[in-house]
Amino acid sequence: MLGRNPLSTEISQLYATSAEFYRVFAENRNRMRWLSFLLLADLAKAEACFVSGLDDCVKGNYVFRDWARSWARRTIIQNAVRMMAPRANGSVVTAVPGNAVNRTFERKQEADAAIVSILGPEDFERFVFVMSVLERYSDQDCSVLLGCFLRDIRDARMRAVMHVTGRRKTHPGSRFGAATSLRSKHLKTLDDSS
Repeated sequence: MLGRNPLSTEISQLYATSAEFYRVFAENRNRMRWLSFLLLADLAKAEACFVSGLDDCVKGNYVFRDWARSWARRTIIQNAVRMMAPRANGSVVTAVPGNAVNRTFERKQEADAAIVSILGPEDFERFVFVMSVLERYSDQDCSVLLGCFLRDIRDARMRAVMHVTGRRKTHPGSRFGAATSLRSKHLKTLDDSS
């Protein structure tokens, strides 16, 4: 009888199992649902994105156990990109119904204002804002995931930050300071309201 190679057992223990991905999604359900919603700006699409993200992760990706959480979030982002196919178009803002957030999630008024400000920019700008500011993806990662040029990412982030902060102009050197401040403020607001 042939025994199992102990080296292959050790290697397989380095990878996340389906059960571990279920646990990652269960433990981070609210944050991942928010990620889906902020990207897609539609509750039904966000739920479909969340469920398909879970399904994709559970189907046997070989991902190191330590990377399971970030892989799950990236899978949600990839699914949202496939669902919405946002493209750089240089536009600035779309109208968001004032009660859109209240109908979907019952939150504090401050959280509603933060969410509405994120949902305001066009699809591409919103994706860039969520990915680069809230999720801290590099410009290169955003460019690859969204299939665009680096300058498209930088321009879209600048427009989104200006929209979210309500500013008309932002000094080019201050964008990272503003982005870091926005990230902290919005994540705290979303966490407090969960």
